[in-house]
Amino acid sequence: MEKWFNVGKIVNTHGIRGEVRVVSRTDFPDQRYKTGNKLYLFLPKADEPLELTVKGHRTHKNFDLLMFEGYENINLVEKFRDGILKVPQSQLAELEEDEFYYHEIIGCLVATTKGEELGKITDILSPGANDVWVVKGKGGKEILIPYIEDVVKKVDVKEKVVLIEPMEGLLS
Repeated sequence: MEKWFNVGKIVNTHGIRGEVRVVSRTDFPDQRYKTGNKLYLFLPKADEPLELTVKGHRTHKNFDLLMFEGYENINLVEKFRDGILKVPQSQLAELEEDEFYYHEIIGCLVATTKGEELGKITDILSPGANDVWVVKGKGGKEILIPYIEDVVKKVDVKEKVVLIEPMEGLLS
């Protein structure tokens, strides 16, 4: 059975030419949204995903805008709203050392190099120069861990464990 990975969620249409507004959930938007690439749309009430071929991609404000071949009209894409764009595992490329897919990081247990368990990674933010890993700590407190060499010392996606060396003020 094929395993699927989220690329983004269609949250609205944009204009009248069939563009859709996507909240992206991928580290590789240029690769995923490249013209000719295949994405699979999972709609809330559909039994099967709809295969879509990317016709165009651009960014606007904080969104990725996509157009799909054969869907060049707002009336054809309105029904895509709230759909999730995914790719099959077979489309995932091999990554360089110290590069990870979101699904490999989310769910990892975070501990300090001194052995103190902090919690599990629940989300990844990409605000700018580096990713920020959101850790749900004890009592529901969120801890934001910058994915930088000075802080993240070891990532073991097979064991689902991340070791960090907290910088001053990070855990307070």
